[in-house]
Amino acid sequence: MRVYDDRPCELGEGLLWHPERQQLFWFDILNCKLLTRTAQGYQHEWRFDEYVSAAGWIDQSTLLIAGETGLYRFDLDGGKTERLCDLEADNPLTRSNDGRADPWGGFWVGTMGKHAEPEAGAIYRFYRGEIRRLITTVTIPNAICFSPQGEYVYFADTAVGVIWRQRLNAVDGWPEGEPELFINCAEQGLNPDGAVSDIQGRLWNAQWGASRVTCYDCHGAIESTITLPASQITCPAFGGPDMRTLFVTSARELLSELALVQQPDAGKVFSIQTDTIGREEPRVRFI
Repeated sequence: MRVYDDRPCELGEGLLWHPERQQLFWFDILNCKLLTRTAQGYQHEWRFDEYVSAAGWIDQSTLLIAGETGLYRFDLDGGKTERLCDLEADNPLTRSNDGRADPWGGFWVGTMGKHAEPEAGAIYRFYRGEIRRLITTVTIPNAICFSPQGEYVYFADTAVGVIWRQRLNAVDGWPEGEPELFINCAEQGLNPDGAVSDIQGRLWNAQWGASRVTCYDCHGAIESTITLPASQITCPAFGGPDMRTLFVTSARELLSELALVQQPDAGKVFSIQTDTIGREEPRVRFI
């Protein structure tokens, strides 16, 4: 384990490894920033006019970005932003949170209250230019990711400590039936945050307040844990040239001065070399 990027984020989130650029992107939600670092050490950041939290890749130079009031097409080379659709733009109390692209080229994203108001959030899917609300009354939506063959989407509500599994239609990826309980993290006093799956279908879940990422097998049993030098671990993503590097974001939000002294790396991005192969994130498609 090492510190991959030493810029401390107030609320680091939304890790994305861009497979065509071979480059890592992530967000500092509370400071309205998108950050990046290349394997060669080049660092850059962009500032937005609202909270931004998650991304998918459209092509080599373009990201889809989830923001506080909408989804945007963002040109990495020129810095130009184009609004694609509204996302609870009429509700000043909410913002976007966790999000990830699905195997059909759709993009799933959650919303939440800016102060984590109970059940103020929802989960949406943006697919071929249409955005549709799928799940309501969520407090802190997280852990959005997909099984390798696309049979399931996983998602969590951090506030209740539960990760659900939802079956998806094989043709176009829309949900079928009702979500089922997959992992009850609350039984162990854990708070599930962001998650990612590997090529074997295991779920790697960042756990807020527990200083760790936990790997669960396809049945929801704990397979291994990775301990990190920050308590508020937020989001994992696989990347690197062989997809064996696990990157992890963290947060400084709400930590006391004493805790920040004890955790000097809080808010930074970590990297861990693993013997696990991750899955490349699918391209977001419009047709």
